[in-house]
Amino acid sequence: MDAIDLLIVVARVVVVFALLLVVTLLNVWLERKIVADMQNRIGPDRAGPFGILQTLADGMKLFFKEQVTPRKVELGVYLLAPFLAVIPALLTFMVVPWGRPIEIAGRVVPLQGTDLNIGLLFILAMSSVGVYAVVMAGWSSGSKYPLLGGVRATAQAISYEAAMGLSMVAVVMFTATAGEGGTLSLAEIVARQQGSWGDALGIPALGWIPRWNLFPELVAFGIFLIAAVAETNRAPFDLVEAEQELVGGFHTEYSGIRFAMFFLAEYINIFTMSAIATTLFLGGWNGPTWEGTVPAVVSAVLPTVWFLVKTYAIILVFFWLRATLPRLRYDQLMQLGWKRLIPGAFVWLILSTVVIGIRQFGWPWT
Repeated sequence: MDAIDLLIVVARVVVVFALLLVVTLLNVWLERKIVADMQNRIGPDRAGPFGILQTLADGMKLFFKEQVTPRKVELGVYLLAPFLAVIPALLTFMVVPWGRPIEIAGRVVPLQGTDLNIGLLFILAMSSVGVYAVVMAGWSSGSKYPLLGGVRATAQAISYEAAMGLSMVAVVMFTATAGEGGTLSLAEIVARQQGSWGDALGIPALGWIPRWNLFPELVAFGIFLIAAVAETNRAPFDLVEAEQELVGGFHTEYSGIRFAMFFLAEYINIFTMSAIATTLFLGGWNGPTWEGTVPAVVSAVLPTVWFLVKTYAIILVFFWLRATLPRLRYDQLMQLGWKRLIPGAFVWLILSTVVIGIRQFGWPWT
């Protein structure tokens, strides 16, 4: 690796970090505006045009606000928890491709933090580590309400990570039949969704349908989306930080920049989960680029535009659910995970296996 390669790697990491910070500022403002519109309110309108700088103002306030440390905390764990929330949130997006590879100085540079051949396993690992931050924050605060929030987070994560993982397995199995062998690389999964189903199946009438995994794996997409909402502790699955029951949940005893770090991690996770859903089911950055009919710069930027459009379509679902659905009871939360999503994911995985077997080997596998 020479100096240019090193600079490219550093630039990719910096771009990912900057992108996550910018979209977090945008997402907080967008959620406030959308929920306000749904509730017939105005929402933020003072800081900047249309209140778009309100999130930045809140972040600056929290940054300079006094950090209160209760007397009964386990100090080391208490201080570590916010960092353990933010770092996995940032690292998870590193394996998500957010644009078509470009050429710089004779080198093909993927628009991705890093292309791991075990990308999906890395995502599951980082989402599991993020749960530790909530548990550690709840236990170390020395208060009953954060502790209850931490215990709830543990049960909720165990329940819905299983369903999310099984939905990912269905996608991996299906893409293995579409290319040469299976892959856990997100860049490769996106590459195998290029073209249309008309070309893949030899049916010209279906040429207008993009070759997204969404269509054959629609049930897996629904399971993944529900599990992603639960994994990010968003309404109606926000029992970890239920204000009416737990004051503020696991971060009740945090203030200032430490609280801001939990807040930042939550919104980064929303964007990351939506980006992963886009990558696995909606073709990632695939879309029309109109090469030869538009300037080369526009054609190079369009894949990233399609990626962001698809991702924000899913993010809007997160906001819509928050403004629409009431919070589930805790027993309903557990029943949905263990009695509905996990069995449903297993049944869909078995059905997918049978269909894939018939597709590859014929019926009855002779």
